[in-house]
Amino acid sequence: MIHPLFEEYVRSETRRQFFRRGGNAVGLAALASLGLPVGQSFGEDAPVTGGLPMLPHFAPKAKRVIYMHMVGGPSQMDLFDYKPQMNDWYDKDLPESIRNGQRLTTMTSGQSRFPIAPSKYKFAQYGQSGMWVSELLPETAKVVDDMCFVRSMHTEAINHEPAITYMQTGNMVTGRPCMGAWVSYGLGSMNNNLPTFVVLVAQPSNTEQIQAISARLWSSGVLPGEHAGVSFRSSGDPILYINNPAGVPMDVRRKTLDGLKQLNEMNFRAVGDPEIHTRIQQYELAFRMQSSVPELTSIANEPESTFELYGEDAKKPGTYANTVLLARRMVERDVRFVQVYLNNWDHHGNVAKRLPSQCKDVDRATYGLITDLKARGLLDSTLLIWGGEFGRTIYSQGGLTKDNYGRDHHPRCFTMWMAGGGIKPGMIYGETDDFSYNIVKDPVHIRDFHATVLHLLGVDHERFTFKNQGLDLKLTGVEPARIVKEILA
Repeated sequence: MIHPLFEEYVRSETRRQFFRRGGNAVGLAALASLGLPVGQSFGEDAPVTGGLPMLPHFAPKAKRVIYMHMVGGPSQMDLFDYKPQMNDWYDKDLPESIRNGQRLTTMTSGQSRFPIAPSKYKFAQYGQSGMWVSELLPETAKVVDDMCFVRSMHTEAINHEPAITYMQTGNMVTGRPCMGAWVSYGLGSMNNNLPTFVVLVAQPSNTEQIQAISARLWSSGVLPGEHAGVSFRSSGDPILYINNPAGVPMDVRRKTLDGLKQLNEMNFRAVGDPEIHTRIQQYELAFRMQSSVPELTSIANEPESTFELYGEDAKKPGTYANTVLLARRMVERDVRFVQVYLNNWDHHGNVAKRLPSQCKDVDRATYGLITDLKARGLLDSTLLIWGGEFGRTIYSQGGLTKDNYGRDHHPRCFTMWMAGGGIKPGMIYGETDDFSYNIVKDPVHIRDFHATVLHLLGVDHERFTFKNQGLDLKLTGVEPARIVKEILA
């Protein structure tokens, strides 16, 4: 006799839903019938669980990603995009031929003039690449030959919420899957005891003007919920309820989960919903994480040389240095995607005091991360990404002196850097005009950036889709996106 719940489930299942849900199973059966292995390892030494059966599409250059998002939008002309010509333009108005009617934010749209604010910081060239780097980043400057600087990033978004959402999900409207969720869904996990996609939110030493960030930035959107990022806290238990309640030993927890599994299996046999098995798997992963996460987040056994490399701040929970050290420990244990956020890069004013503190937070730790991964043989297979959601204006917001100024949001050009994971090292790509206002060579849109990251992971962005409400959703959206092959090693 058929259970009435199962009858209801079958009645509510559309033909399209049936084939979408069964597509992976049909593909697996076809591969098995041909005697072919399910999934492609391309020589990977780490077993992969989950993911789509035909991914990766080709041999990947990167196995893991650490994406460090600087929330607020770092000032490119104060850090990486050196514009010495602007010294002669101090306090002169930005020519209309350069602004060319660009819409402004409400912070500066009411200004009567737009005075040029040259960077007050000194620059020098470093490495064989000759990359210009600000005096604010002396440690980062030592590893520029391991990095690729893209000076020609651009976006349509001019305010933080849509701009950050765009960078993370490929769409300015919230509700889409973020990049980490797409990678988890497509490529699966390389370890059994930790999440595939982890989020770390670092605490800046200066909190003068932080932006709101929330879990929707690491949401799985329309993808199955298991692919959402798992956020680790910066203080207390890294994950809520990672420890058993007082008086509940591990064997009791195990018996509880076994009983819960039996109930879920009974429900699955009655209803047939595959999400029930997903729930069982998540409970089991959570149980294994009770052992793996405390070991992962404890840095007590790190040698003193680690803290000499990353800086003493790496010993302090929640700092950027501590966060990227944890990111290294995660990719070392084959966490697939680590997303790091650092706030307070929104420099509408007081650049002279706020920017140095931000750079101090990241400088030594960035050098340490790249050097550490390289020494451990992990840099070649780990893609590092660093950047914000847009850039800053060459003109000053508010009052201007030679020693201090502010900068508004600027979507037309900004600088990001990448390293490792198949990226060409010691390279500078793209060029802006003398005002660091418009791109004059080799523009890179957010869609191009996403397509390139997926390519490095062995994924063809055109063929990587998810059916939702009759549409084939893609991280790169419906407009043309190109892989920036010039920056690939």
